[in-house]
Amino acid sequence: MEEKKHTILVVEDEDSIRKFIKINLERQGYYVIEAPTGEEGIANARNEEIDVVVLDIMLPGIDGYEVCKVLRKEFPTIGIIMLTAKSQDIDKITGLEYGTDDYMVKPFNPTELVLRVKSLIRRIDLASATNDEEFIVDGPFKIDTYSRIFYKNEKEIELTPTEYSIIKIFMENPGKAFKRDEILNWVWGYDFFGDSKIVDVNIRRLRAKIEDNPSDPQYVETVWGIGYRWRNREDEE
Repeated sequence: MEEKKHTILVVEDEDSIRKFIKINLERQGYYVIEAPTGEEGIANARNEEIDVVVLDIMLPGIDGYEVCKVLRKEFPTIGIIMLTAKSQDIDKITGLEYGTDDYMVKPFNPTELVLRVKSLIRRIDLASATNDEEFIVDGPFKIDTYSRIFYKNEKEIELTPTEYSIIKIFMENPGKAFKRDEILNWVWGYDFFGDSKIVDVNIRRLRAKIEDNPSDPQYVETVWGIGYRWRNREDEE
């Protein structure tokens, strides 16, 4: 039985860039769907089983941020890599706050884009893989590793693939202080070329979803000068 190809949706209004991305991804064996507008991109996502979206910010009609918001709401497990022509940190972080898993600044090396796509697909596949424990439970939190669903007080909380990978690592290692680079290596892979600030943004998003008071986190703790850790409740008992 032939292995199913991963499907990549490229939402980019510039024909030359879109075709260039498509050619490079197809060379790696991916099935690529093109969309020159955000509206077409959303329609394609609703009609096809998309694994990863390569999404430009500047689009005619609705922009990439709005597309990201819609996709993240309707397809929480889809991978999203945002393309931006702006290099300022604030632009990158804005995209990440909307739920983007990764970002790239134009102009970019096509090889790097392919590596980012591979890394994100690996993250999604790992998040979906089962392990020996069907459930991981810690206090009010529970991960159903078979269905890849995260709960707080038995209420489902939708997480992006990146957020899920981070919380799973934390709950499997309570009390362990992770350096930002360690989290990058675990979640994004050793071939990640981006800024470690992507970890901080994802932690901030996670806290907003799981903490009772995100400004005073009780579960995802900051270890000053190092990184982050999941509070070990056993030490408190």
